[in-house]
Amino acid sequence: MPRLVGINHVALEVGSIDEALAFWETVFGPLTLRGRSQRMAFVDMGDQFVALAADRTQPPDTNRHVGIVVDDKEAVLTAARRAGVDVRGNDVRDPWGNLLQVVDYRDVQFTKSAEVLGGMGLDGLEKTEAALAELHAKGLGS
Repeated sequence: MPRLVGINHVALEVGSIDEALAFWETVFGPLTLRGRSQRMAFVDMGDQFVALAADRTQPPDTNRHVGIVVDDKEAVLTAARRAGVDVRGNDVRDPWGNLLQVVDYRDVQFTKSAEVLGGMGLDGLEKTEAALAELHAKGLGS
């Protein structure tokens, strides 16, 4: 029987690739792109990516969201607030209505290998005791 392994990427529809990249840089800092065209941009996240696709037509999301894992949740939320972005708790809404739920890598079960973290310049980014306990309870930690 096949099994789910993870997520390679998420695609978000935006109004403008240039404006979306500017928004993402304002909130998340400097970006590395895997590629870009007039209608698409691929924001690198180590072994994963977010695809931004132009020409969003649907209304803003209400509950549908994507969890974005970061190395410093509070810094991201502060940057978003300073930029005048709609922030509620740890939810950040982009100008096109996409709801981004910002979570700190240290606090969640999601794990990248030491090699991937090192390649991303995130050596030493470690999990909280609570996250490690959750992983251990599933037989996924030491």
